[in-house]
Amino acid sequence: MRRAEYFASSHNPKTLTVQQVMQDAVWTVNPHTKGSAVAEIMAERNFGSVPVVKEDRTLVGLISEFDLLRVIDQEKDLSKVTAADIMTQDIVTVTEDTLVKDLVHLLQERHLIRVPVVKGKTLVGVVARRDALFGYVRATATYWP
Repeated sequence: MRRAEYFASSHNPKTLTVQQVMQDAVWTVNPHTKGSAVAEIMAERNFGSVPVVKEDRTLVGLISEFDLLRVIDQEKDLSKVTAADIMTQDIVTVTEDTLVKDLVHLLQERHLIRVPVVKGKTLVGVVARRDALFGYVRATATYWP
């Protein structure tokens, strides 16, 4: 669910936070999920990436389309590798209280599409460029249907 629909319309765009625009219903996989299952989830749901979490929702990595393509390019069988084998571990994250203006700078500077949102090491959501844009437009619109 995009929280921007509920929160952003009544806020100054300079003080919008990630919590107000992030998606908190996030599909995840665990480190033992087969690469083929990850690929199927991403293809069927049209996801560009999927977070990898432990049972307690501790974020341990992220699998992007690039990660899957790297495995395919190396001619490895996706059914014989796990999410832990494929995932990127050194990932950029933000917190719920990160300002959207700072998020936008981070996304632009690092050429990112979306980033996980964490509280400590626990995944609490994902925020994408589109969420930031939607939140900004909603907060600054003089009319919103």
